Amino acid sequence: MPSMTSLTSLTSLIDAIRSRARLQLALTAAGLIAVGGCAAFGLNHPATAPQPLPTIDRPTPTPKAGTNVAALTDGQAQAALITQTDLGAPWTATRGAATWRDWLLKATSSAGQCGRLMDALYSDELLGGPGRVAIGLDDADTDAQLRYQIGARRPADVDAALAWLKTMPVQCARFTATTQEGLEEDVRVDDAPLPEVGDARQGLRVSLATTTSEGQETELTLDVAAVRVGQDAFTLTNGGLGNVPNDATQAAVQVGALRLADVRRQGRAQV
Repeated sequence: MPSMTSLTSLTSLIDAIRSRARLQLALTAAGLIAVGGCAAFGLNHPATAPQPLPTIDRPTPTPKAGTNVAALTDGQAQAALITQTDLGAPWTATRGAATWRDWLLKATSSAGQCGRLMDALYSDELLGGPGRVAIGLDDADTDAQLRYQIGARRPADVDAALAWLKTMPVQCARFTATTQEGLEEDVRVDDAPLPEVGDARQGLRVSLATTTSEGQETELTLDVAAVRVGQDAFTLTNGGLGNVPNDATQAAVQVGALRLADVRRQGRAQV
């Protein structure tokens, strides 16, 4: 006959198992672990599991940068774009390219890599090639214009472009550019902080100051951001005459990175 000590130990073990099961059910109901998250409590996964299931302390791994992952479909790329709803008023669908693009942004420079930067800003090819899909938004109050696009380049090429952009605040901190009308511009390039999203990112604030032939002083301010999120990337420019509020840039970067990651996550779930 089992001793009283053995019975007490057995009762304690049963109570512990029941308590552990209740805790697991509570966390599952709260959405903190998946139904298969038993490994978080020291229990074994079924032998048929093809790989360890995600738990609280071991989430589902994301593909590494060098992993061969299928490109976004046309529908996914379109779904990953931000919209005017994301930014709210006063942002609306664009009415066309801003007048300052040809007037001030289309300019050349012989100062090292600075001419290449001006070309990339005007052509919206910050990652070294045309984007896949794009959207333009206008701020009706300030006449600022934001252009956001999903890139169409390999992660290695994106990282190379980001590394180049990172050198701009040093190589092109201040230089002179000339517009098509012959106006001389004083251009400044500063590093600009971005939200800590994605896997790699670079932000710039570019200002172009000039004096028109009528003696009017004019300044164009341009926020620039490029972000890689896993295998995908996006860029944006947010510019206008005078001082451009940075909050729209910060919001667009944050929403854009989350949306790209979510589109990828949904795509994996549907496979």
